[in-house]
Amino acid sequence: MEDSRNISNGNLKEFVNEIRGIIDQARNHAARSVDQARVVMYWNIGKRIFEKEQQGKERADYGSFLLETLSKNLTPVYGSGFSVRQLEICRKFYRTYPIANTLCSQLNWSQYKLLIAIPDKDKREYYQLEAANEGWSKRQLERQINSMLYERLLMSNDKEKVLAVARKERTPESPLEIIKDPMVLEFLGLEKKPAYYEKDLESALISHIADFLLELGKGFSFVARQKRLLIEDDEYFADLVFYNRLLRSFVVIELKTHKLTHQDLGQLQLYVNYYDRYEKQPDENPTIGILLCTDKNDTAVRLALPEHNKTILASKYQLYLPTSDQLIEQINQVKKLASNNLRKL
Repeated sequence: MEDSRNISNGNLKEFVNEIRGIIDQARNHAARSVDQARVVMYWNIGKRIFEKEQQGKERADYGSFLLETLSKNLTPVYGSGFSVRQLEICRKFYRTYPIANTLCSQLNWSQYKLLIAIPDKDKREYYQLEAANEGWSKRQLERQINSMLYERLLMSNDKEKVLAVARKERTPESPLEIIKDPMVLEFLGLEKKPAYYEKDLESALISHIADFLLELGKGFSFVARQKRLLIEDDEYFADLVFYNRLLRSFVVIELKTHKLTHQDLGQLQLYVNYYDRYEKQPDENPTIGILLCTDKNDTAVRLALPEHNKTILASKYQLYLPTSDQLIEQINQVKKLASNNLRKL
């Protein structure tokens, strides 16, 4: 009798969880439906405001008068969501996306408000597509825009390649198309101080693994921390191991809280060789190694590695969001280095 009750209790718990799943799914679907309806509503409002303004375009003050009148009539009935500022955003939304079919049903109004603030058409398209493709929340989209993801990808790729991947017209073929330099780790919330222990940085990354995966980019999944590698009688430990399903390769990451040295590159090369010879399947691509460091000498890195190296990469990390000036300076440095390398060929 007792065993029967246990089985019944187990079945009942499973049944309750099943019903909860149905409720949660319905609520999520309802929330998405509401979000989509709100986007369509604001688009239609913007469309009608724009069309009405065009009828009075000979009068310069007609647009302001129209929005103020509309807001005064809507706010008492529908609340503060129809201020003059909000109506201006609706108008800008329609002017930015004049064709309704170009709107993504996966994105909500908060995300579109971030997108229409981006003046560059290609940049805006990239963030719109990636937010839909990767299921970014509003917070994640805002973070990617503020961390200048698009600009950082352009540092090692051309614009058409970046957009083609976002449009799903091509799959990344090289680690450089996915892995960013620099990497921005502001989400760790670490205090600014002269030095960190590598284990502290590693622990912080693991504690914020979802944010770190977002920063790493498309197709990454976590595999191991402090992966033990036994080579004859010697033990080695790789800091972090990931797998990238788009590149179909393991990715070994070593953390260094100092400027990169050639010894660091040698250590990472050992780990990459180990994975290639003992972990990688025959149908998988060569293992990628990334050295995350506070600073690096790009010429020294190039000279320390094989001439046609495509699997060992060095990336600087910073614990704060870059400013536009800082990023422009970094882009110019990359362009200058690439130009010098071309002249040497």
